[in-house]
Amino acid sequence: MPDPVNLLLTLLQVIQTSIVPITHEAILLGNPLFGAAILSRSNLRPLTVSTNNGTVSPLLHGELNCIQQYFTVTFPDRACRPNPGNDTIFLATHEPCSLCLSAIAWAGFHEFYYLFTHEESRDLFGFGGDIDILEQVFRVQGHETQDQVRHRALYNRDNNYFSGRSIAAMIEKLDNATAKSMLEKKMQDVKDIYNGLHQEWLNVTHANQSSSTS
Repeated sequence: MPDPVNLLLTLLQVIQTSIVPITHEAILLGNPLFGAAILSRSNLRPLTVSTNNGTVSPLLHGELNCIQQYFTVTFPDRACRPNPGNDTIFLATHEPCSLCLSAIAWAGFHEFYYLFTHEESRDLFGFGGDIDILEQVFRVQGHETQDQVRHRALYNRDNNYFSGRSIAAMIEKLDNATAKSMLEKKMQDVKDIYNGLHQEWLNVTHANQSSSTS
């Protein structure tokens, strides 16, 4: 396992230098700001990078696009393909929805990391569907009260298929105060970029709506 500080710094750098540019291009076409990357476990080099393509199909989330590209474009030859579980780690800009969680599990990725939580996707960017679908479709009430159900985790972040980790939570747990401060600043810088991307997406969406009604 890579050094945690180096891992976290690399994840943030990959988001900023590899995912953000293609996300910006996708936003200009009307797609929202969700992206993903698959990295080599040995050297943390990005192998496949992709973003949301919802203007083509509502199923083409950033994670799904990335997984599909990994198997069919980057490594179409199974004999040459790094094993998803043993040789790679998965990075998502936003905590995966139920669709993407299932795709990550089915594709065989054993660990993933994400920058924005489900709650941040809802509160900062207005995308509440991730939480709504997990609650309405998958959260089954047993003998608990409604209040107990509401406080239950939306999914198992550690299970037989994968482990999911919040970048922010990992930074918070660091003992090295200098590294922690550096990574917190880096993370905020990247989050600020996404605030700008979201505003740009809102502008594009508004312009498209205005042109369609004129």
